[in-house]
Amino acid sequence: MKDTDTLIEEIRRIYLREGHHAYGLYHLNQLQHALQSAARAEAQGYSPALILAALLHDVGHMVHDLGQAPAEDGVDDKHEELGAVWAAARFPPAVSEPIRLHVAAKRYLCAVEDGYEAALSKDSAISLALQGGPMSADEQAAFLALPYARDAVALRRIDELAKDPAAITPSLDQVLQTYVDVARQTLMA
Repeated sequence: MKDTDTLIEEIRRIYLREGHHAYGLYHLNQLQHALQSAARAEAQGYSPALILAALLHDVGHMVHDLGQAPAEDGVDDKHEELGAVWAAARFPPAVSEPIRLHVAAKRYLCAVEDGYEAALSKDSAISLALQGGPMSADEQAAFLALPYARDAVALRRIDELAKDPAAITPSLDQVLQTYVDVARQTLMA
């Protein structure tokens, strides 16, 4: 596993290289969305692992070569899987698993919560169709039985709220310096 300084620099490079790209159909970019997600997770008192998962949950969009809006071309970029694989090589499951499950959490919430699907943004509705649509009852039960399913639902709710182009957040360096080492040390002990 990479040392903390090398890992922080790697994350910085990804977000500085790719984070300026638009986040869906919103008037913000990937970095703004990531920082808002981390800030919301922190404000809600979540663990360092979930705060990092919130920061990194869409990293899969930035480590593939499918372009900036593959869903609009009818392609599921499987960013949750790509992001989880990337995170699992660097962090424990308490960080990588909520990332892997955050799309499943969207499908779950669409199935069980009245009005959730109707409130999705246009790009999220497009990707939902590509991702399998709302979960069946059997899928819901299987999802809830997974470790980190509840964290993934919390992450998905944070994801939905982190779309304010005027939000003021800590810097990427502040978030990384505060949480990368703490999460790794706590979870690896």
